[in-house]
Amino acid sequence: MLDGKTIRPGDMVIGLASSGLHTNGYSLARKIFFEQMKLKPTNRVAELGNTIGDELLKVHVSYGRLIQALLRKFNSNVLPGSRRKDRRQDASSPINGLAHITGGGFVDNIPRVLPKNCDVVIRKGSWEMLPIFQIIQAKGGVPEDELYQVFNMGIGMTIIISPEKADSTLRFIHAQRQRAWLIGEVVRGTGRAKLVG
Repeated sequence: MLDGKTIRPGDMVIGLASSGLHTNGYSLARKIFFEQMKLKPTNRVAELGNTIGDELLKVHVSYGRLIQALLRKFNSNVLPGSRRKDRRQDASSPINGLAHITGGGFVDNIPRVLPKNCDVVIRKGSWEMLPIFQIIQAKGGVPEDELYQVFNMGIGMTIIISPEKADSTLRFIHAQRQRAWLIGEVVRGTGRAKLVG
């Protein structure tokens, strides 16, 4: 099973781009857009190239096909149907953990896959933040720590991978037409996600 037990200090974190809010943070987003900014769902917002209503209704990206393709290419021994008797992850499997960035953002979701002796350091600004999150950050009056715990801030899923395979994995992801960036690394710690920068 891909359970995070093989995560080690030195592993890298790849972030997969989100398409927007996905399924979390709508109460706060509605408060910012409709109460504080006094927008209506039909108001067009230049930075979004869209109405705010259409932006909030954007379809959640499904990472299923991409993750299956990544596991087939890099971790074939952990896939169902593998010919190996033991489908547990081993040292030859570079993808060591996955974390979907849903409610709880980076702070609550990444620690679920971390061993107790590891932290993840996420570097803010290492990815292209979608305009909707730029507006929320600029106009919402919400403390930055809270933003990264409520919203995905443009990263819908993280992949924790052995450092020697990080570049080839990123190239493979880009070839699948998915935006992604190296956004952090695993360090010694106590099972927490920290945001810096």
